[in-house]
Amino acid sequence: QTHLVESGGGLVQAGGSLRLSCAASGRTFSSYAMGWFRQAPGKEREFVAAINWSGGRTYYADSVKGRFTISRDNAKNTVYLQMNRLKPDETAVYYCAAGPGMVAVASSYDYWGQGTQVTVSS
Repeated sequence: QTHLVESGGGLVQAGGSLRLSCAASGRTFSSYAMGWFRQAPGKEREFVAAINWSGGRTYYADSVKGRFTISRDNAKNTVYLQMNRLKPDETAVYYCAAGPGMVAVASSYDYWGQGTQVTVSS
């Protein structure tokens, strides 16, 4: 069983930056691909970024390419999402997830955190 806990959300002005963290319990963190998703009120959960088990490969939604960076530190059992030049419509609850593959499909991930709120003011 893997338990995920996100942190780092908050209120930021448009154009600002935030760094999200997701800490994982258990000894199998380095065997999982990790993903970040977000869900705004009244909308479906949306893929943001993913990273493979080693950190050597990453995958981004087109909407965040060039502004967001996903990374991981397997020694610390933590995955990060650096978000720059944030936009108001990116206000959402951000979730991290662990699964067998670096994919954009939420149902492919086995474990989920509780989410952290990101609010971008205009």
